[in-house]
Amino acid sequence: MSRNPIDPSPDRFPRQLPIFPLAGVLLLPRGRLPLNIFEPRYLAMVEDALAGDRMIGMVQPTDPACRLREPAVYGTGCAGRITSFAETEDGRYIITLTGVSRFAIMRELEGQRGYRRVAADWDRFSGDLIDPLERGGADGCGLDRARLLAGLKGYFRMQGLSVDWKAIDGTPDERLVTSLAMICPFSPSEKQALLETPDLPERAKLLIALVEMAILDGHEGDGGNALRH
Repeated sequence: MSRNPIDPSPDRFPRQLPIFPLAGVLLLPRGRLPLNIFEPRYLAMVEDALAGDRMIGMVQPTDPACRLREPAVYGTGCAGRITSFAETEDGRYIITLTGVSRFAIMRELEGQRGYRRVAADWDRFSGDLIDPLERGGADGCGLDRARLLAGLKGYFRMQGLSVDWKAIDGTPDERLVTSLAMICPFSPSEKQALLETPDLPERAKLLIALVEMAILDGHEGDGGNALRH
């Protein structure tokens, strides 16, 4: 999952970034997030992004239950570049965002065409652009793969999910950690914690801890029979 040469270089990252607040949805650097866009303000956001640098910032509301039009959001998000785009007959956009780098929100700016914009600071997250192979180790991740896979077997059973284990076995460590962090049904606060980890090795450790805690909570909440069917 090395850096895409088409992505903008750090010195060309936008200082003003449109944001898409969405609870429970996580984008990570080099991850791929499909989105179904139908609200008029976000259709406008995608159109403007396509006409510019194609960058959109994914953020989470601090209160997942908030129904305000402009909820308060966490101070850290992840920007993605639109890497695929399709328009449906009923006027929706189907896009894929590929994560580029995390960013910190310095302040909120005046909205544009109904969507929100922020002043973004990228400096803290320069490590997001480093090829994981340059970080050391076989995949630059330091993942305890055996422990993660052991936990995943119980976790997926508990969630009632079917899994292609051959595909998982063949997935490089960084891609596996990133994909699992994004798709597993963790709580919004847990997703935010995964986003805000300092680096990939720490994210791998937190991912394992979240999987193991979910299994433990499942046992306790079901009289010790959570994994029995």
